[in-house]
Amino acid sequence: MFFKLAVRNVRRSFRDYGVYLLTLTFGVCLFYTFNSLEGQGAMVYLAQNGSPMVEVIQACISIFSVFVAVVLACLILYANRFLLRRRKRELGTYLLLGLGQGQVSLVLVLETGLVALVSLVLGLGLGVLASLGLSQLTLSMFQISMEGMLGLHFSPAAAGKTILYFGLIFLLVMFFSGLQVSRAKLLDLMQGDRRNEPLRQRSLTWAVFQCVLGVVCLGVAYAMLLTFGMMILAMPMLCVPMLALGTVGTLLIFRSLSGFVLRLAQSRPGFYYKNLNLFTLREWMSRVHSTYLAQTVICILLLLAMGITASSIGLNSTLDALAQDQAPFDITIQNQHGDVEQVDFDGELNAAGFDTAQKLSWQRDFLVYYGDTAVTGLYSSGVIGLTDYNALRERQGEGPYTGALPVSIPWDEVCRLVNNGLGMDMVVVDDAMLSELEVRRQIWVADYAGDAEETEAELVSALEQLPQTCLTRTESRLMLYQELVGNKILALFLGLYLGITFLLAAAAVLALQQLSQGADNAGRYAILRRLGAQESMVSRCAVEQVALAFLLPLALALIHSVVGMKAANDLIAQAGKVDALQSTLFTALMLLVVYGGYFAATALACRRLALQGTGARR
Repeated sequence: MFFKLAVRNVRRSFRDYGVYLLTLTFGVCLFYTFNSLEGQGAMVYLAQNGSPMVEVIQACISIFSVFVAVVLACLILYANRFLLRRRKRELGTYLLLGLGQGQVSLVLVLETGLVALVSLVLGLGLGVLASLGLSQLTLSMFQISMEGMLGLHFSPAAAGKTILYFGLIFLLVMFFSGLQVSRAKLLDLMQGDRRNEPLRQRSLTWAVFQCVLGVVCLGVAYAMLLTFGMMILAMPMLCVPMLALGTVGTLLIFRSLSGFVLRLAQSRPGFYYKNLNLFTLREWMSRVHSTYLAQTVICILLLLAMGITASSIGLNSTLDALAQDQAPFDITIQNQHGDVEQVDFDGELNAAGFDTAQKLSWQRDFLVYYGDTAVTGLYSSGVIGLTDYNALRERQGEGPYTGALPVSIPWDEVCRLVNNGLGMDMVVVDDAMLSELEVRRQIWVADYAGDAEETEAELVSALEQLPQTCLTRTESRLMLYQELVGNKILALFLGLYLGITFLLAAAAVLALQQLSQGADNAGRYAILRRLGAQESMVSRCAVEQVALAFLLPLALALIHSVVGMKAANDLIAQAGKVDALQSTLFTALMLLVVYGGYFAATALACRRLALQGTGARR
């Protein structure tokens, strides 16, 4: 009997469970997607090449998953409190009909179990699709061949971990639900929906002062961030005051709204008395004074979500530029005993069975010399001849150097002479001057003609047959790129994981607040109907209140994020190019899907509550 009652309640209250179920499903999907990385294309690529970053990434994701699970647990418990508040009268009716508190608690436990089962099935199914989309995103961003790496992949380990974590969360929900019902009084349950929140009129002068003070606090915080950049985060004496000013400024702005926005609207009678604007603004203002703390937290969560996501995406092009600078050639071999014994790389490789003429499109063997101020007239750790220097520049698409000699090479250009740089100051001299200098090391650079992975495997095998007396250091573009991919995946996945988690938390909390207020306003909408308000006006009024609640924290968070991303991009730009367009578009898409989805679901639910309150049938 109790199971049938639970099933009937879930089916009947599906619309009430809508946002709750959406939150659970998104949470399960998010958790599964980022714990099933071992089957995603970029991770498969790293694993196939034996990259140590695979274990590092999985360890970091596991650690952050604990944090995400705690955030989702708090969010789900908060959502469950909303559901119980919505159903107080229903639960009180069960007690009046003779059910014991233990039996009512059992019904709630069964309902929670049913919703948990549905959300797990939907979330895991959506997670499989989301993991495919994330895999395509990373493969396209990292320019990795997608052959054999795409396709739906189900990870039993990730599914088991997801079921375990969310199973524990649902057990907590069941426990607290039963505890709350067992402690509730019948009178409180039956009158739970009759508590109104009064509209508090506040001093206009005091409200304006708070608003101005909030703007000043934000201005000082912005100035500190833009002056010192993201390095301010490493300066506790400045970072703490900046964060405090930003938080206080945000709080003051939200707190001041209830003092002057309503009066500003009242000064424009044509707007204030149009349709149901009077009711919309007064209802909204009555909530602002008591929810400004929540609005501040939501704004900060949105800021973190947008900032972390945009930064992780923006790092992609920067790291690509760094890789290009660090690996101008397919392979670089440095004979660090070149001052004692030099190697004929071309001859030795051909003798080992590696056909350089067929497998290499270009190669260059050159010497680097010790710097000697008495000879060159310039201080440096290393010296390179003009002919070799121009050959390297030409291969990189640059024109020959035609200026005066000797000349010091800029550090960024030194880093592009060989893969991973030489780690020394360099001077270019005329070839005739080289005979007066001592050899420091021999360097051989080359580009492949065919498939990079196959050619490099053959080349490495041939290099093992070089004379054992040679101390060589090998740096290949493929090796550096694999290391880069690991770092990019770590930054990207952690950024998306945390960014989506914060966004989900902000949107869900805001949605549940609005649904709670929409339920409280149902009686007021019925009064409006009796006073002659049309259903279309009542419906629009409910949606407008939701829009105000969602757009205000988002607007201020966007302003915060613009300033924050300016500082972050300035720091990233010191190392390479910042792809602001790509990060902006992706962040906007994420906001549209998650935040926009919650807004649409909340607006529809509040509209339905408003029409139910008028007695309309929908």
